[in-house]
Amino acid sequence: MEWVETTGETLEEAKEAALDQLGVAEDDAEFEVIEEPKQGLFGRTRGEARVRARVKPSTPRGKTERRPRREKEKGGERREQRPRNDRQRSERPEREPRPPREKVDVDPAVVGQAASEFLSGLVDAFGTKGTVTVNREDGEIEVRVDGTELGLMVGPGGATLLAIQDLTRVASQRRLGDQDTRLRIDIAGYRERRREALSRFATKVADEVKETGSARMLEPMTSADRKIVHDTLVEYEGVTTRSEGEDPRRRVVVEPA
Repeated sequence: MEWVETTGETLEEAKEAALDQLGVAEDDAEFEVIEEPKQGLFGRTRGEARVRARVKPSTPRGKTERRPRREKEKGGERREQRPRNDRQRSERPEREPRPPREKVDVDPAVVGQAASEFLSGLVDAFGTKGTVTVNREDGEIEVRVDGTELGLMVGPGGATLLAIQDLTRVASQRRLGDQDTRLRIDIAGYRERRREALSRFATKVADEVKETGSARMLEPMTSADRKIVHDTLVEYEGVTTRSEGEDPRRRVVVEPA
């Protein structure tokens, strides 16, 4: 997400407001102090604190250098492996297309139980403590993990949470053959905080677009975050939204109606 700018009577209040907008913990954000309150007479302060903040960017891993293959030696001479010719390549049997998976009717309660057991084990593996609860409504299941010190399971911008959700779906839905249930994972209430922060941010951007008459392209977002922006502004008068680009660089564009 792009930088957000917030103010407060103290630096702590300004930072707290920024964290509310970003929807992350302090360890997952980085700050720039633009202005600090000035000390006045009798211990009073003048002015306000102003900071810029954003979610810490993740550092991509460098590519591991490949070790050169050892050349075989025989009789003191090095023998290089010859590339296969076209005939050898053509003789390689082609893989047959995998048949479609047979649809299986699975009780959503069984899916929820499998997801709960997997997440309980994952919480222990992370070395933390948390309570796992399952909320089910028709074909939708939300599994929540609540507790303290769960920031590591959320990760910067919710990246670890999304990975955990994918793993949980594999361990429950795919293992059981379920194709109908909609499974969602939330950890430490992150999704709700994220939704509220993105809604406020989207409304602020819409106000700017409506005032200036110029379109605004947001930072790349996941499909879930883009949906929050679209849903927030669907009934906002004077602006429209659309998505453009390809994942993972797909963005929301807010423009005058």
